Amino acid sequence: MSVTCEQHELPNGLRIIAEVDPQADTAAAGFFVNSGARDEPAEIMGMSHFLEHMVFKGTETRNGEAFDQAFDDLGLHHNAWTSHEITAFHAHGLPEVLPQAVELLAELLRPALRSSDLDDERQVIIEEIAMYEDQPFWQLWEQLSSKYYGSHPMGHRVLGTPNTVNAITADVMKSWHAERYGADNTVLAAAGRIDFAELITHVTKLCGHWDRTGAARKSSAISHAPSEFSITSDRVAAAYLMTIAPAPPVQDARRYAAAMLAWILGRGDGSRLHWALVDPGHAEEAYAEFEGHDQCGYMATWAICDPEHIDAVESTLQQTIDELVSSIAQHDLDMARAMIRTAVTTHSELPGGRMQRLGRLLTTVGAYTSLDEELQRINSVTLNDLRDTAEAWPLQPLVTGRLLPTN
Repeated sequence: MSVTCEQHELPNGLRIIAEVDPQADTAAAGFFVNSGARDEPAEIMGMSHFLEHMVFKGTETRNGEAFDQAFDDLGLHHNAWTSHEITAFHAHGLPEVLPQAVELLAELLRPALRSSDLDDERQVIIEEIAMYEDQPFWQLWEQLSSKYYGSHPMGHRVLGTPNTVNAITADVMKSWHAERYGADNTVLAAAGRIDFAELITHVTKLCGHWDRTGAARKSSAISHAPSEFSITSDRVAAAYLMTIAPAPPVQDARRYAAAMLAWILGRGDGSRLHWALVDPGHAEEAYAEFEGHDQCGYMATWAICDPEHIDAVESTLQQTIDELVSSIAQHDLDMARAMIRTAVTTHSELPGGRMQRLGRLLTTVGAYTSLDEELQRINSVTLNDLRDTAEAWPLQPLVTGRLLPTN
């Protein structure tokens, strides 16, 4: 039997989706909450990530250590992550323990949020912020993102800042959780060897009483202003260059063409930036990345080089971008297509990867696309699609940032 997709919605709005594979040796499940850094008021930036941490501190009846032990006893790999748009909690293990995995995850999503736990975890997060601030790449990215998005909440830092994290109290977090973690703002995604009818029955018992809160994302247009800047640090010896430009949102079918443009420009040894900068020894690294978000997207490039070569590297990077569209040939498209097909397929080989794909799809795009359909869409991209996408979303950098050694 082939893989089939099953979907169901509980009366309270909780959506359940699963790719059922009777031949799979494992199963995975995860709750995806449609809430992230872009949904937060600026004064409590970092709330979603802080709440992700607090979920694992336990409930009124079971503490964090007891949850960890329960996952371990069942042989489950479990984790969580937070982005600008989603907070996810997931587990992957043998099919026979999937019901217990879902039960543990559902229980976790209704945490106690004790003030004492909040104070302990607050210091962990502030240390995590400090760790990222020590990394040159993230120093530059945070500055670039701030200037690119301006006052738009997509410019919020997922981790927040020490000031905003310190401003979050237990009462504020409880209110945020009550609003954003409503059943109608949550997706349960599963994949692998699953009995979908049993899953629905089980989830109904576990989550059927969750409230419908009507939480919704407030989307607004992003007003970009071209700019460039330089910052210095006495903790770096190399120079870092980064650019960013608008690109298709995740809902736009042209995201496939944008992804291929990124591969051709700067993904791997066969890319334009590799041959222009890395292979001749002008830069240690040179890379391009496309990322589609809800109602917006970006194309970023970056390079690491000797500080004395920063001007030449920037000039070569700009020239490479200028010449990209006119220079693309069929073999470039074929290479990018093959790379992306491999990446998408490899990620979906295991139920854990399929579950992640399903959760992201239903939470952001709102509709299911099978792996075969996605591969067909990748296959259907033409050279004209690449050109049309580059015309609609020019690759020209809107914001350029440099991080240089102080001396």
